[in-house]
Amino acid sequence: MTIPAAEHPLRIAARADRDGLVQRHPEIFHPSPARKIRAGLVIALLIGLFGYGLVVLEFDGARLVSGIGKLGQFLWFMLPPSTDTWAKFFVYLHALAETVAIAFLGTFTAAILALPVGFLVAKNIVPNAVIHFLSRRIVDTIRGVDELIWALIWVSVVGLGPFAGVLALLCSNFGLFSKLFSEAIEAADRKASEGIASSGGSKLHGIRFGILPQVLPIFGSQVLYFFESNTRSATIIGIVGAGGIGLHLAEQIRVLEYQHVSALILMILVTVGIIDQISTRLRFALIGERAAP
Repeated sequence: MTIPAAEHPLRIAARADRDGLVQRHPEIFHPSPARKIRAGLVIALLIGLFGYGLVVLEFDGARLVSGIGKLGQFLWFMLPPSTDTWAKFFVYLHALAETVAIAFLGTFTAAILALPVGFLVAKNIVPNAVIHFLSRRIVDTIRGVDELIWALIWVSVVGLGPFAGVLALLCSNFGLFSKLFSEAIEAADRKASEGIASSGGSKLHGIRFGILPQVLPIFGSQVLYFFESNTRSATIIGIVGAGGIGLHLAEQIRVLEYQHVSALILMILVTVGIIDQISTRLRFALIGERAAP
């Protein structure tokens, strides 16, 4: 004999759980009129800001439709990828390897430099309010400048070439890594370092053996992700003269050789896909080591 659906034990348990939640959090299930009014005002404000932004930025649906049509024509001109590109395959392959090298050096050098700064910025490591405030603002200032702006600055300082690209990614990623590393350090479990301190260890021992083993896998995962992302960024900064395949890509776009452009984009996509697969495997390996007892 089957139990009716309305009297099924799982339904009864679910109803009991919901009733318990309603009793514990009545403000969520039965909000007051004032709360409903505030929520409505916030939604209306967001809708108003969205509409105001469309007006100020001169949003035009007809221009958008026309632009999509031109985008389709652009994609049509790119197909099929030009076979003439393969005559310069090794030239483009060298430029692509240069782009990957720029991303690699910029990412990992920034990570190495940001590691001690991350501990300096973390509030639970350096509780001094003045040092914490100044270090945070310095990191925010560096992080607030986009890598393309850094590329323009370094191209003006050291000249054209991949060295400027490495410095641009280094500066941009240094600020990002310093912030991410400090947040991971602040979120680390303090029980291990407290146990080391209670057994006579110094604060440096607590950082080395209590906090660092917890955050290193997180740091590694973040660095691998940024290496993958910076491979694409290195292509963009190459357009402004910071070396790599971006310079060749900009030249082919400038002379309207769209089939050559599609071949170069295909090479970049394959490279990014390979790096993504490798970094994904390494990230899972780091996570597995962290989860292992």
